[in-house]
Amino acid sequence: MADPLDALRDACAPLKFAPLPDLLSAEDPRAGAAPGTHWYRADTLASDGSLPVLFERLRSEHGPGHRLPAATNFLRVTLREPIFLVSASLYLTGRAPLLGPDRLYLPWDAVHARFGTPAVAGVRVAVLPDDPAAGRPGTVVAEDEAHQLRLAARALFATFEPLLDALHAHTRSGKRTLWGWVLDTLHFYMLNPARYLGRDAEQAWDLATRLGDAVVEAGAVTRRRPRLFPFAPGDPRGTWAVRGTCCFDYKGDPEHGFCTTCPLKCDGERRQDLSEWLRDPALAP
Repeated sequence: MADPLDALRDACAPLKFAPLPDLLSAEDPRAGAAPGTHWYRADTLASDGSLPVLFERLRSEHGPGHRLPAATNFLRVTLREPIFLVSASLYLTGRAPLLGPDRLYLPWDAVHARFGTPAVAGVRVAVLPDDPAAGRPGTVVAEDEAHQLRLAARALFATFEPLLDALHAHTRSGKRTLWGWVLDTLHFYMLNPARYLGRDAEQAWDLATRLGDAVVEAGAVTRRRPRLFPFAPGDPRGTWAVRGTCCFDYKGDPEHGFCTTCPLKCDGERRQDLSEWLRDPALAP
């Protein structure tokens, strides 16, 4: 019987950027851990005092030295793949992986002091009643799309909230900043595939917005949500977006300045940068 996530693997194959986590069966990756790699389950990492130790080791070995960009970088290296899993699956396949704090594993490379690719073990998938996978092992049948989004959002919140709490307690970075990064990334990981595949960016953004609404309803907090930024009407890749929350990378690398998607960057400069990328994709980061 086909794995319900096989459709996602196939849908991501043509994408240039598809940071999927390692998708495992119900096995625990800690059992066969390679020498020098320690696997942390997300709920354990958030509660056993390891997160502050790993955060400081990561920051001292690789930077950035400033606390704020170091906090969002920590989210980037631990949660990027799980967020992509949920967002891209919903957008590309109409199926919603249900994360769990006891299903997300984060590998720490003690030799090089960095995290490797996260793994999600035994993930269940919320599907709609007319999905061919409905009723198969590992699936949960949602009543409708709104219910499916709530299931995905609640599972995502339950998985990430303990980690964000622990990161907030250690770094004093605001919860709205941390959750803002998560919500921004959730939106971008539907928009990116849509742009690359030449699909309707507004349609992808609408679905991301509804998922974001459900994550906020589940308990996430943020000051401002991201917004679409059309810069070349008529071009299938002429729409990008502006983050609602600054990632503070400029504080760690002042010479780099504001990111193109930064809410602190003026739209005129942003439009100019994006237009140059459209003319010459090799210029894009």
